[in-house]
Amino acid sequence: MKGDRVEIVIDAGDSSPRTYEIVATRAGRRVEVATRRGLVEVSEVTRSGTAVRTARFMSSRILALVEHPADES
Repeated sequence: MKGDRVEIVIDAGDSSPRTYEIVATRAGRRVEVATRRGLVEVSEVTRSGTAVRTARFMSSRILALVEHPADES
């Protein structure tokens, strides 16, 4: 749903953590999170299931993963 977003905070190895954000940018798109073999994959997906954008992170480096659902109003 447009407005869905996921924030990922990772330990990049230097002094400060890095924050990434994946957002469903258009109507009918959603954000999906999948965990596979030590990787966390966050994708913006269309209604038909085609991935538009994908970000992959090593699960050992993730400090926080926060899902923010879109407002239903």
